[in-house]
Amino acid sequence: MRHLLRSFFLMLLPLCARSQQYEGNFQPPDTPLVVRAMKVEGKINLDGILDEPDWQNAPLISDFFRIEPKQGGPYDFKTEMRVLFDDKNLYVGGGCADSLGKKGMRVQDFRRDFSFGDNDIFFFQLDPQNLRRYCVSFQTTPLGTQRDIQVFDDTTIDNDWDALWAVKTRISDTGWTAEFSIPFKSLRYELPPEGQTATWGFSASRLARRTYEQTVFPPVPQTFSPYRMTYAARLEGLELPKPALNLRINLYALYNYEKRSNSGVSVPGAGTSKFGGDAKWAINSHAVLDLTVNTDFAQADVDRAVNNLTRFNVFFPERRQFFLENSGIFPIGSGQIAPYFSRSIGLSNNQFNAKPVPINAGVRFNDRNENRTWSGLYVNQRATDTQGAANFALARFQKNSGKQNNIGVMLTHSYDDAGSNAGSNHNTTLTADIFMRPNDNWTIFFMASGSKDEYTGRFGHAGSFFTGLRLINLYTGYVGKWVSPDYLPRMGFIFGQNVAFHSPGGYYIWRPKKENSLIRRADPGFFFNYYHNVSDGGFQQLEWFIFPVYQWFRDNSFLEMSFTPTWQNIDFTFAPLNVIISQGRYFYTRYRLRYYSDQSRQLSGSLRAEFGNFYDGRLLALTTGARYAPSPYAALVLDYELNQASALGENAEDKTVYLYSGGLRLALNAQLQGTAFYQFNSLDKIGRWNARLSWEYQPLSFLFLVFNDTRNDLGINRFKQTGAIAKLNWMKQF
Repeated sequence: MRHLLRSFFLMLLPLCARSQQYEGNFQPPDTPLVVRAMKVEGKINLDGILDEPDWQNAPLISDFFRIEPKQGGPYDFKTEMRVLFDDKNLYVGGGCADSLGKKGMRVQDFRRDFSFGDNDIFFFQLDPQNLRRYCVSFQTTPLGTQRDIQVFDDTTIDNDWDALWAVKTRISDTGWTAEFSIPFKSLRYELPPEGQTATWGFSASRLARRTYEQTVFPPVPQTFSPYRMTYAARLEGLELPKPALNLRINLYALYNYEKRSNSGVSVPGAGTSKFGGDAKWAINSHAVLDLTVNTDFAQADVDRAVNNLTRFNVFFPERRQFFLENSGIFPIGSGQIAPYFSRSIGLSNNQFNAKPVPINAGVRFNDRNENRTWSGLYVNQRATDTQGAANFALARFQKNSGKQNNIGVMLTHSYDDAGSNAGSNHNTTLTADIFMRPNDNWTIFFMASGSKDEYTGRFGHAGSFFTGLRLINLYTGYVGKWVSPDYLPRMGFIFGQNVAFHSPGGYYIWRPKKENSLIRRADPGFFFNYYHNVSDGGFQQLEWFIFPVYQWFRDNSFLEMSFTPTWQNIDFTFAPLNVIISQGRYFYTRYRLRYYSDQSRQLSGSLRAEFGNFYDGRLLALTTGARYAPSPYAALVLDYELNQASALGENAEDKTVYLYSGGLRLALNAQLQGTAFYQFNSLDKIGRWNARLSWEYQPLSFLFLVFNDTRNDLGINRFKQTGAIAKLNWMKQF
């Protein structure tokens, strides 16, 4: 018996050692785990069934590690993986067990670049250049929909990067399998010395959405994501072909018909044709050149109307493909201060009613290796009847230091030719930034920027600072930003002028010890937000954001209950909802209740209610929405926003403003999809229609049919603008 007990405890020792090794924010291993890629001897038929002998003979990877809903321990959904390659492609096969089969799987729709948290997903990351701070990720759902992204330092995600690759899936009674084929010509890498095989960084993960169980390989702390490549395994044994020409050409032809009327007076409709295209050339393993000529964004998603109740500018994200792709190369700052913001390009310089302006041509260059990054951008914008042509240029350099640190500098310059509404102008912005990660727990960022505008003769400065500590059960940090009165980045975005912002705070991360608990995670905490003038330190705004209830449930539904005591100093013209607020000082408290249900279900909903005092009156701000998706082939979304003010402003006004919208998505498969969207805002009485049909007739080649209608049929300023667009683009990769 003694010998049996001794043997039993010896068997437990490795398990106990592993449990201790992977507690908290454990450090990356000194010697990474190794994955062997096996060369294909036969032929791989890409059908989602891993039944070829090569798959059966390839080394099996099944030692996944749980990070959700708890870190470590046993998990319910087993995942297996194998890696193969031949002369042209890298193959990854994933087996995702699920005892409920198809009934247990959650897939929302057939969109490419789908939403991460609402679907069953299997995905893997590659670091072909062994930078350990950058990766490309290839992801799929049980229906074979695709998502491909670039990730920089596990902080910046470029969701609009599109590579040429393929995946097939197969669903069975015991789960689902995925079979990926990644052409080597879609990746950038350096050849190893002659006679040696290549080694790449590699990691993988699976999200079983029904219970929000996420597992990873190799182990990564729950605090981080599988994109943190300092924890990656080493994929060994790759025999790589010489890099191909790696040239991608994307040509398009477009026909646009527009008709408009103003105050009942119609302008005859007119049709125009347009031709242009893009080219992407991977010059070598670390340098890429992008060209665009007569650029068009007809198929881009439209902006949603927003009723702004704050004293600061609203940030609208970029939606145009040329600027979206590889956007992670240029980011400095955030949505509040961005010395470079691509939406400043291709727009008229009317700050109150900017309109799209055609782009003649553009070029983008990026050269990145493990030591440094060189980047550049130039775009020529066409002249219009009211303004001259414009030229936009950007140069960016980053120098890496240590494992996860870098220092950078960026120069932007714009030149506007003289037009009927403004003279010529040079605008220059110079920015320096530092990113530091002393270890995997701490992140520090600092940016300082200065601008000079020739037309106004003004020089200004801005900057930001962030430091944050992320532990397994705690986040604490400080954010500071400032923008001087004269900071005018022509190619950037700022949330305001003559404003400084300070925000220390944090939250505790609580996870129940009990398995299968109703609550998956709770993050109670607070942030202290203080705004003041840069010029003289004068007070602007102070608020305490206190959130005692901020929690996710087991099915990833979410509940927030918070309140915000607020002090305001209004010393400027301010009219939220077009209600004039008298200048003076105010104190009020706002309360918030926010809930959204399990977004992976066929029927889901959301509710956000903010209520309480608002300046010298009261305001109820209610936003509610519902989504019904009986299958991935169809989904209906309805949203309603209400702002109801009582006794507000100089005239103690009662005012009600509503904004409602609806969207319909239909899909025959991942290649043929259609959407329709409508929105009406009672504040400006403008209604907007947008409908799009998209057919991917071959990989990354599309036919788009787009219909737009914007109108105001009420009041004296009636107008209507209707347009129909047919666009065909053809992509070829060499």
